[in-house]
Amino acid sequence: MFDDARIAQLAQELHTAEKTRTQIEHFSKRFPEMTIEDGYRINRAWMQLQYADGRRAIGHKIGLTSRAMQMASQITEPDYGTLLDTMRYDCTPGEVLDIPVTNFIAPRVEVELAFVLKHALHGPNVTLAQVLDATDYVTPAIEIIDARIEQFDRHTKVMRKVQDTISDNAANAGIVLGAARVDPHTTDLPWCGAALRQNGVVEETGLAAGVQGHPAIGIAWLANKLAPWGEHLAAGEIVLAGS
Repeated sequence: MFDDARIAQLAQELHTAEKTRTQIEHFSKRFPEMTIEDGYRINRAWMQLQYADGRRAIGHKIGLTSRAMQMASQITEPDYGTLLDTMRYDCTPGEVLDIPVTNFIAPRVEVELAFVLKHALHGPNVTLAQVLDATDYVTPAIEIIDARIEQFDRHTKVMRKVQDTISDNAANAGIVLGAARVDPHTTDLPWCGAALRQNGVVEETGLAAGVQGHPAIGIAWLANKLAPWGEHLAAGEIVLAGS
């Protein structure tokens, strides 16, 4: 396990990388002994630097929710990161939303469902039914993902490890919330579909069932994963369920 000095050093490297829009090399390459817990500790230290700069947390994102992505990352569960107020963009129907690409390093987009909570969720042992009861509404969202740590090593072309992605706030950089709001109890969430278009061309389609069978499963998982850290999902939070 990394000591506090190394955690602080690597968190500062991420903070600088975001500010300068310059990618850094894999932590896991420099420190092969790095664990998943080290990744979460680095992420939390980085978020403290964000808060010191005046940002505030507005929720969480869940990543690596599909079986294919978990197999590619050689893990058996999702990961998670923090949503900050400066990451949020709201969109009204028919609006053309202009988000400068210069805000990011290597941005990509994913279509997701966002759960907005009306009640807190404290783990452990949170269930899917409790998630639905605690949800005010569900809305479509686009997550903008980015990489402060390069995806592929600049020398070997080896893909980064999940420890790197976790420390890099689960690759989160932005969230665009839609205007539609649906009741989680009366909407068949696994059968919610999405078509992602670029310049009128459909680039990707998907069903929310691809997110572990039901998108609320990830919300329950996250509440339970936060419990050992003394954390919980708060009322008013936005939680991205996964792509």
